[in-house]
Amino acid sequence: MRTTTTRSRTRLRLAGALATVLVAAGIATGPAAAHAEGKPQTLADLAQRHGRYFGSATDNPELVDEPYKAILGSEFDQITPGNGMKWYATEPQQGVFDWSQGDEIVNLARANHQKVRGHTLVWHSQLPGWLTSREWTAPELRAVLKKHIQAEVRHYRGKVFAWDVVNEAFNEDGTYRETVFYKTLGPGYIADALRWAHQADPKVKLYLNDYNIESVGAKSDAYYELAKELRAQGVPLHGIGLQAHLALQYGYPTTLEDNLRRFSRLGLDTALTEVDIRMYVPADEAKLATQAEWYRDLTEACLAVRRCVGITLWDYTDKYSWIPAFFDGEGAALPWDEQLARKPAYFAIREALR
Repeated sequence: MRTTTTRSRTRLRLAGALATVLVAAGIATGPAAAHAEGKPQTLADLAQRHGRYFGSATDNPELVDEPYKAILGSEFDQITPGNGMKWYATEPQQGVFDWSQGDEIVNLARANHQKVRGHTLVWHSQLPGWLTSREWTAPELRAVLKKHIQAEVRHYRGKVFAWDVVNEAFNEDGTYRETVFYKTLGPGYIADALRWAHQADPKVKLYLNDYNIESVGAKSDAYYELAKELRAQGVPLHGIGLQAHLALQYGYPTTLEDNLRRFSRLGLDTALTEVDIRMYVPADEAKLATQAEWYRDLTEACLAVRRCVGITLWDYTDKYSWIPAFFDGEGAALPWDEQLARKPAYFAIREALR
């Protein structure tokens, strides 16, 4: 048997120390290193080690931006179309369907080996004029809703892994939002929408999705009770999407992990589906440090709950954020800035995923 010399032992120790440094830096070692050619692991790579995905929303107009597209295609393993699958885009005239925007994003995702989350089938906003400009009887609207859901779900069958079936169904106090669907069809439209989507694609995961449900409170309680009721009735509901549009001035949702756990106990997956953390601008070092801490905490909360399946940024860069147009004086909400440079939040997410 050959003995190990002092020199070779030293070499082994140095190699081990170097491997530790490389792993800490997020750089693959061993066979993976040859595959990755020493490139740092992406957020998707790191999330996959935990059995999670790490994704980003995107939208069709920005797909002409090649530097943006390069990061979108390499750093993430999941994409959500921000607008291209919404009702106004997919059925601009009654019974006339246009899948071009959604298809563009699905094709991009396929080229990059990314999975797609469908967003969204039933929502009170961004509806086409033909739907909002007239009064419907319950049988009429029921037929319109069923046709739309099933046409879209069938078109994307096998191409998306999950659907936000009903989006933003509740008010802040936990009462039902007075949408055209609720007012005309009653609360049963939610169960019907889930059943129709399931008929059209029995394999896809079906979610309810909303904002301000990260904490335990009136609005998330309403979803908890509805989910419990739907599950008891055998309605095909598989998950709850917590949008996680957060703002520094309102405080961090400290009960997020507890909230994820209680939905898990109902047998449901959860996902953080539209994550951004806005602030009053200009950003400064202190605000960016707090934002980074929140991104880390939010990532750790998802990792701590087995059935939290993944995290999606609501686009990854401030360059294409929806925040400034909707919240006056606010912005800087994403882990990449407007020049596509990584902010402290990006490194905090990496730290959490490691």
